Amino acid sequence: MNNLELQKTANEIRQSIVTAVHSAKCGHPGGSLSAADIFTYLYFEEMNVDPANPKMADRDRFVLSKGHVAPGLYSTLAQKGYFPKEDLLTLRHTGSYLQGHPDMKHIPGVDMSSGSLGQGLSAAVGMAAAGKFDNKDYRVYALLGDGEIEEGQIWEAAMWAGHRKLDNLVAIVDNNNLQIDGPIDKVCSPYPIDKKFEAFNFHVINIDGNDFDQIRAAFKEARETKGMPTAIIAKTVKGKGVSFMENSVDWHGKAPNDAEYEQAMEELKKAGEALCQM
Repeated sequence: MNNLELQKTANEIRQSIVTAVHSAKCGHPGGSLSAADIFTYLYFEEMNVDPANPKMADRDRFVLSKGHVAPGLYSTLAQKGYFPKEDLLTLRHTGSYLQGHPDMKHIPGVDMSSGSLGQGLSAAVGMAAAGKFDNKDYRVYALLGDGEIEEGQIWEAAMWAGHRKLDNLVAIVDNNNLQIDGPIDKVCSPYPIDKKFEAFNFHVINIDGNDFDQIRAAFKEARETKGMPTAIIAKTVKGKGVSFMENSVDWHGKAPNDAEYEQAMEELKKAGEALCQM
């Protein structure tokens, strides 16, 4: 896909995120929207995956370590064709397979159940190590929250990955600078994030995580990096694409009411129409 096609796809994914969270009357729109461009690039350009064969042995693996932004992952999987988009309307409903956090046993395309913060990177490191032990060519990607990396287990996993030179592993930090209690540098600052990963023997790339030129270049650089894992520190805007959600901690974990939903969808649809004119 070229960048314009990726932007259009990301816009549709953002519409699905807002729709799913509105239908659920709960959920996490802010971080889902900030990471929508990363999700889009991974599933529509970067990763070797096949919705018709979700368990194929040589597929690339993805772990959503910040599992609460499941609306972002589910919307991307639906856009890719893993399951019908209409099912997004059942998010968090009793009896739905689309639970509040990813469930590998019931959701096509989910490689790891996640949601207990800090644990996803460990799972991704294990997958990457297994690939090395088995002489497989698949790559493993993990999306982390910048608040999540305040968890100690993240750094245990990073230490081991760097020591084992897992160059088939890419950790992506969605650095939108907001967690549930406020700005990350006010709650328990993990800065400087890049220097910390460098200290654990990662190749580190700093990018604007809402810019497809920079996203594309970063993943290309990660593929070309040998002998060490890569960490992409993606500076993003929480709530990206919806004016009243952008850079607002209030939208970390709540659903829009009907009026807010209409406003958000109007903004996203206008943005989509503008992209179609380009």
